[in-house]
Amino acid sequence: MSSPAKNVDAYLAEAPEDARAALQKLRAQIKATAPGIEEIISYRIPTFRYQGRSLVAFSAHDNHCSLHLMSPALAAVIKDDLKAYKTTTATIRFTPDKPLPATLVAKLVQARIAENEAANDPAKAKR
Repeated sequence: MSSPAKNVDAYLAEAPEDARAALQKLRAQIKATAPGIEEIISYRIPTFRYQGRSLVAFSAHDNHCSLHLMSPALAAVIKDDLKAYKTTTATIRFTPDKPLPATLVAKLVQARIAENEAANDPAKAKR
């Protein structure tokens, strides 16, 4: 990316073509799972916010794309679901020709929504 994108559309327009297609699909899956979420650019990458908190983000790189869970705790809990992918503490790497399955994306986004709701509601956090 040459300069910081001002919005998600601008970020995607600058992404390599194969990554762009994979990330557009991922974006649609995230939005379908969490209608009404806010899209922003944070730390120079597309980030989705829910209830004022970061939910997930994605990014394009030279040889892969990433879905950033922003939750090491969630990544640890679902590590078995992520065996087919290279991961870091809270990031899943995938190649544009092998995108994340829609069912996995939905599971991850729903889990992050639950974490955000719990963080915003002390009564839920104690359960």
